[in-house]
Amino acid sequence: MSALTLPESAEPEAAVAPGPAFSPLYQQIKALLVRSLQAGEWKPGEAIPSEMELAARFKVSQGTVRKAIDEMATENLLVRRQGKGTFVATHAEDHIQYRFLRLMPDDGSPSGMARQFLDCKRMRAPAEVARALGLKSGESVVWVRRTLSRNGAPVVLDDIWLPAAPFKGLTAERLSQYAGPMYGLFETEFGVRMIRAEEKIRAVAADATSATLLAVSSGAPLLSVERLSFTYGDRPVELRRGLYTTASHYYRNELS
Repeated sequence: MSALTLPESAEPEAAVAPGPAFSPLYQQIKALLVRSLQAGEWKPGEAIPSEMELAARFKVSQGTVRKAIDEMATENLLVRRQGKGTFVATHAEDHIQYRFLRLMPDDGSPSGMARQFLDCKRMRAPAEVARALGLKSGESVVWVRRTLSRNGAPVVLDDIWLPAAPFKGLTAERLSQYAGPMYGLFETEFGVRMIRAEEKIRAVAADATSATLLAVSSGAPLLSVERLSFTYGDRPVELRRGLYTTASHYYRNELS
C-alpha cells in the first residue's frame, strides 16, 4: 500500500480546510487500514504492524494511528492485547463469536448452543432475498436451515441465505464438521468476514413447521429476527431470518 499523500509544504498532521469532502486525517488512515484488511494483507487473528511502523508507513504521528486503531477496535475490526500488540479480530474470539446473537438465558450469562443443520442446498434466490443481498434476479444462493439448542431444548430456528459465488463448496457436512462458530468458518475457509449487521425484530405466531422444529405449540409467540450482515465495503453477504423462543430467554441490546 502506498503512503498517504500529503502536501510537501504541510506538516504530517496538517489537514486541508474543512469542506464537503473533508475527512479527518485519522479517518483517512482508518480507511487505508480497512482497505488492507479487505485485501487480505493481514488475516483474521494475525498481528498488524505496530503503531510506530504504521506511523512511518503513512508519514503521520503515532497519535493519529492510535486514534484510527482505537476506532477500529471499538468496531470489533481489531483487538488490542496488552503487551502483545494489535490483532485482526476473528469470530473465533470468545467475546466476538456471539456478538450478533443477542438472545440471553434468564438464568445466566450467554453460553454456547448446540447446532443441528437440517438442510443446506443451492437454489435460485427468491426475489426478496436477491434484493436484500444485491443479487440479480435468478442468481444462485446457498440456503441453510439450522436449529440452536440449549440444554437439549431448541431455542432458535434459523433460515440463512448466502450469495453462492463466495461460498462455493459449502455443504451441510462441512458446516457440521466445523467445531467453531459459523462466522469463523466463513472467514477462515471462504475469506468472508461479517463486519456489521442490521436487524428487524417483530413478534410472530409459530406456524406448523416452526412449531414442530422448536417444540412449541402451533400459534405460540415467537420473536422473529431478520438480520442482514455486511462485510467490508458495506457489501451484504448474509440474510438470516431467525425465530426465537423466549419462554426462558430474552433479547438483550446495549444502547450507547
